[in-house]
Formats: sequence, C-alpha cells, structure tokens
Amino acid sequence: MSQQVAVETLFVHGIGDGYLVAVTNDDERTLSARLELGTTDAGPRPAKFARRHDSGEEPLRPDRFVELARRAVRIRISEQTGRTQREELHEMLDGYQLDAKTVRTCRYCAGVGRYSPITSETAIEADGEQICPDCARRELDAELAHHDVSSTAAERLQELLLDVQDLERVKNLLSGQLDPDLTKFDEMSATTEAVDPVPVDSLGLHSGMQSLLDDRFETLLPVQSLAVQNGALDGDDQLVVSATATGKTLIGEMAGLDRLLNGEGKMLFLVPLVALANQKYEDFADEYGHLADVTIRVGASRVRGDGERFDPDADIVVGTYEGIDHALRVGQDLGDIGTVVIDEVHTLEDDDRGHRLDGLIARLKGYCENRNGGSAGGNGAAAGTQWLYLSATVGNPNWLARKLRANLVEFEERPVPIERHVTFADGQEKARVANKLVRREFDRKSSKGFRGQTIVFTNSRRRCHELSRKLEYDAAAYHAGLDYSRRKTVERQFANQDLAAVVTTAALAAGVDFPASQVIFDSLAMGIEWLTVQEFHQMLGRAGRPDYHDRGVVYVLVEPDGSYHSSMPGSEDETAFRLLKGEMEPVAMRYDETSAVEEVLANVTVAGAGAKALTERMVGDVPMKHAVGKLLEYEFIDGLSPTPLGRAVTRHFLEPGAAFTMLDGIRKGSDPYDTVADIEMRDEES
Repeated sequence: MSQQVAVETLFVHGIGDGYLVAVTNDDERTLSARLELGTTDAGPRPAKFARRHDSGEEPLRPDRFVELARRAVRIRISEQTGRTQREELHEMLDGYQLDAKTVRTCRYCAGVGRYSPITSETAIEADGEQICPDCARRELDAELAHHDVSSTAAERLQELLLDVQDLERVKNLLSGQLDPDLTKFDEMSATTEAVDPVPVDSLGLHSGMQSLLDDRFETLLPVQSLAVQNGALDGDDQLVVSATATGKTLIGEMAGLDRLLNGEGKMLFLVPLVALANQKYEDFADEYGHLADVTIRVGASRVRGDGERFDPDADIVVGTYEGIDHALRVGQDLGDIGTVVIDEVHTLEDDDRGHRLDGLIARLKGYCENRNGGSAGGNGAAAGTQWLYLSATVGNPNWLARKLRANLVEFEERPVPIERHVTFADGQEKARVANKLVRREFDRKSSKGFRGQTIVFTNSRRRCHELSRKLEYDAAAYHAGLDYSRRKTVERQFANQDLAAVVTTAALAAGVDFPASQVIFDSLAMGIEWLTVQEFHQMLGRAGRPDYHDRGVVYVLVEPDGSYHSSMPGSEDETAFRLLKGEMEPVAMRYDETSAVEEVLANVTVAGAGAKALTERMVGDVPMKHAVGKLLEYEFIDGLSPTPLGRAVTRHFLEPGAAFTMLDGIRKGSDPYDTVADIEMRDEES
C-alpha cells in the first residue's frame, strides 16, 4: 500500500498464537495480514508480518505494521481477543505511543480479517454469540437455499432477522415453529365508523316483522342503519358492501319480509352454494316460518335430499343461483316477486361462475318486468321488484353499483381485530402445525365465555378428511360432497362447541355460519388454482365474531416453492405475500366464446326475441352477434328460438364442447362412463 494513502482503521483480532490485522483505506481498499509478536528488551514488538492471500502469505517487513499503525486514524482491537493477547497488544502499542480501543465486533468477520463493529442495536444472536447483520444474512441465505423459498418470502425473513436480531428464531420458522412474535405479519385493526343508529321501534314495518325485531334489538347495527337511511325500506335497489358479520343479511330480511307481509310479492334469497342455501333455509324457517311459507331450490331437482319438495308458490324462496336459473330456463312460474336478495354478489368476478350469475340477474329482471307488466323504473329496479345485492368484498363498488343500477351502501367497519400470521411448513409438517394451532385455540376462552374454534381451509375433499383425522381434538370434514344430514350434524356440533375445528374447501368461504375465532389456510389453492385476493379475504373474514370473540386469528401455512399443479404460476410462498399485501381486484366480467354462447342461449330460451334486451343489460360486455352466429352454427337456435337440442343444452348448463362429446358418444353407442371420462378430460385440458 502506498504511504500516501490514508489509513482509516487498523483492526486487530487475536487468533491462535498470533493476530489477524485488517487495514481499511479511504479509497475502500483493504489489507488483510497476519501479525506475530516477539519478545525484546523493550517489550513485545512485531516479529512477523505477512499479507494473506488465497494462495498463501506474502512476507512484509515487521516494521511495516508500525508504519500502518502510525498512519491510522483509529486502532481497534476485537473484544473477542483473549485478555492476555489484548494486554500484549496494548503494551506493544504503548511502546510506540499509539492508542487503541477495544470494541465489540462480529467474530465471523474478525475470523477472516474484516473489521465489523457491532452494537446492541445491530448485533444478531447466532450460536450463542453475536454477529453482524451481513454475516447473519449470509447464514440465513445459506439456510434458505435448502428450502427453495421465493424472493418475496426471503425478503420477509430478512426483515424479521433485523427486527428480532436472532438468527435461530428466524431459521426455526422454516421448520414450522410457531413463535407468535415472528409469525405475525400484521393486524387488521377493529374499526368503527360513526353512524347514527336507527331505533328499531322507528322502522314502521309490518306488525309481524316489527314485533320480531322489537323483541331482539333496540337499535340497528351501523350497516343496517345506513341501508335504512338510504332507502332499503323504501323499495330502492342497493349494493351493500360491508365486512363479514356486520349484519348485511338482516337488511334483505327486513325489506323482503315487510314487502311480503304487505302484499307486495314474495322474497327470493339467492346464494352461490348449496351448503349456504341449506343453512339460510333452516334459519328462515325457524325465524319466519310462523309468518310465511319457506321453500328451497338448489340445482335442477325439485326434490331435496331429505325428500322435501320445492314449492314455487311459497312466500320465501331460498335458492342457489343455478337452482333459480334452472327454473327460469325451463319456464317455471315463480309467482310475483317483490324482493330479490343476491348474496355474495362478488361471485360475478369468478371466471367459472360469474357469467351465470350475470345472466341470471338479467333473466330474473326480465321475468319480473314481464310478470309485473312494466319496465324498469325508480333507480333501475324491475318495476315492482326491489333488488338488494350483498357482499363483503368488492374491489370497485362504485362501478358495480352503476352497472347494477343500485345505490351503493358501503360500510368499512371491522367488528373485531384480526391478527394475520405466516409460517413455513412443507406438506408433511402442515398437519402437525395445524394440530398445534387448533389445540392452542380451543384451550382458550374469550371474555364472552366461548372456546376458540377453527376453520381450516384446504384444496380438496380428500385432504379435508385426511387432515381432520390427524387433529387430536374433535374435528370434522365439511364439503359439498357430504350428504345433507351429515352437513347439518357438523353444523350443529360446531354451534354447540363440540368440535374444535372443521376442515373444509370453498363450501364455507361464502358465509356458512360457523362462529370461528381462528382460520387456518392449509392451502392457498382451491383445486388447482391459486386463491384471488377476494377469495382470500372472504375466507380470512370468517375469523372472529363480535358476539363470541375478542379477536380473530388467521394462520397461513406456506410450503416454500410449493404448488399443486404444473399449470399454476408461481409458488405458494410467493402467492401468500401477494395475497397478504394485495389490493382487492375489481369485479370485471370476462366473456370468452364459451360463456357468451351459454348466456345468450339461456337468454334466447327464456326471452326469445327479447334476448337482445336481456343481454344488453348484463354487467359484462357480451359479444352477442358472435354468440348468435355460433348458436346458429351449432344448431342450438333457429332464428331466435331454441331448437330441441339447444333447449336440452341450456337446461343442463352444458358448454358446447361437452354437449357435442355427449352427442358423439350417443351416436357411436359408447359406454356412458367412457363419455363421462371424455368430458372430464376435456375439462382438465381446458
């Protein structure tokens, strides 16, 4: 090194029978050397000094060390150097009238001749000692290389490392450790929005409904008050967007029952899932059965699993979207409809089912207008019929409200805080981690006296049963493949707190009433597709109910570099942080050729020449001209009337490819099971 170059720091660290010396210059070049001291009459003095290289050592003059020390702005001795060696160094430096200060440094750095001072604010605990952040990051990176975590997950762990300053604690997260201070990602705080509560006795409802509410409440909840203040009981159409468990359902019940009891038509309450329809049917029958007849319509069958028949003349019809759409497609008379409640209306953005809900809304509005002998009036409602759309999660509510021609009632209160946690576990570890979380939660009681119960979301029915069997506390699988009586048994057991957990697929995401305090994501996929931000928020929103719990807890169990199908983009750890940080996607209706053909065919079947008007009022932009051309080509329509083939296709909700596969199988006399297999293969490929 040139003597003209200033020496910023000369650092000495004891090692073996000598010392490592690191010299830092102001041009950021460094010298790494080895020093040995010898005994002289004047005291210890440099005896050997050699520059260190990968290939060995290059001897330097011993007095070269003294030259560098004299030019150094500061001389520092590592605290990790033994007392005897430190005393020897100080004696040697005193002989040259040089001052040195002992400092805490990173041993990893010192061991390779790097000067890296540390403080209590920067030191990281590692293997019983303290090291610098750079070395800690390198150690963590080496560990992460064995787990194939994404860059996003790695950044999260690096942030935790600097935050908690303990390498082992952070590395333990990769093996499913549940240190809550480390797994906690954030907290969604409980929020309140100032809303003047509406007294129940001021509502002026029909006496039958009014007396029910008078017995239950003194004032309405905030979102209910907002809806009433914005015309919910005056027949106005509304899109109500508010978090889970804030009381949206009662808005539809108040409006629908009041109109029904005042002779203004029956109420339809529509939901996306059979499990949810069954629960709403039971609730409505219990609460309102003495005031009105209640029936249910799910799917194409007019007979339920328990033998009860669908009654189209009932006062209250609870149905799935497809159940009511099928009734329209086959021309069934649903009577005079005064109120339609569409629950979980964000289903519109679902790639597979959104177009069917969009078509159903248009067809049902057309039915109501024709039945009432009028056209849309007021704020866009079908004449004589009020429309209420409910959702906890909509990314673009103003746009959707305009498309639905409804007033927007948006309420952003969260009744209880929700802690969100992330921990890493591979497929084998997830069951063990879930078991520990379920036990820990069930062993707690809220201030309201309720045990903590858990909903575990996973991606397949098989996994539901597999995981529920591995939980030590009583748990049950719950999914659409269970028969009606089994689902009701599970619902009753959970309500009675006889179950610590239910393990489910999407069946519970849309609001089946399980008052859970904790939600665990065993998987971030449904089938072979990653969850959307909307779906994720719908599911995590099941954690924590204000009447039962003080807070909600969400755990996302992430398999580094994991996925469930080769077609899935990214990995589970990447998906986890995308969902946790993500903004709600806007509802955006996307019509490909297949969905456009299905909805236009249904509109033609229901409305004939009026199909164009129905299609134009749909939320999505449906390419009708192209769809009509395809329908003519497929011979599903003749003019604007369905052919017998087209009528069969629309009644069974078939897409054209599946219909032609079935026709081909019938014409060739193929085994029906082979035809079904061919259709399944088509679905898998698409």
